[in-house]
Amino acid sequence: MQLKYLLTGQETERLKFRLLEQNDFDEWTKLFEEKNVADFLKLDPTLSSTQLCQAWFDKAFHRYENALGGMNVLMDKITGRFIGQCGLLVQTIEGEERLEVGYSILPEFWNQGYAYEAASKCKNYAFKHDFADSLISVVHINNIGSEKVARKNGMTFEKMTDDVFNVFSIDKKNWGH
Repeated sequence: MQLKYLLTGQETERLKFRLLEQNDFDEWTKLFEEKNVADFLKLDPTLSSTQLCQAWFDKAFHRYENALGGMNVLMDKITGRFIGQCGLLVQTIEGEERLEVGYSILPEFWNQGYAYEAASKCKNYAFKHDFADSLISVVHINNIGSEKVARKNGMTFEKMTDDVFNVFSIDKKNWGH
């Protein structure tokens, strides 16, 4: 398994990063019980929360096995609680391969700064390791929380794709480190 883009073992002030494991399934299913999450994550909204979680897990393990980066589980360093997922994802946007900072936080932890904390770590990790000259975050136009995280992470609006997704980006030269 190629772990190039994964932040396994990395930490922030409050979070530890680790690989997604099959026994995380029940905890992660909670995300898909929330309204609009399927749309925000480009998944079929007609599926049940269990089916959506299975689709997510299938995609995550496919990424791990094919060196396409992936989401890392975010664990609270003090309580050990599962907070969400964040990582570097190889994406193809309008025919161009790009490296994305992706993030999803369980609803009970929204608006507590975890997404930004993890996304910032991913951005800095990617630039420090010269993984890309620019990074993106792809955000559904109605996902205001994720747009705020992208902007706080130093990204600016680049373009709209698929009529409902905005691409935010930051170049390494504008990184500021």
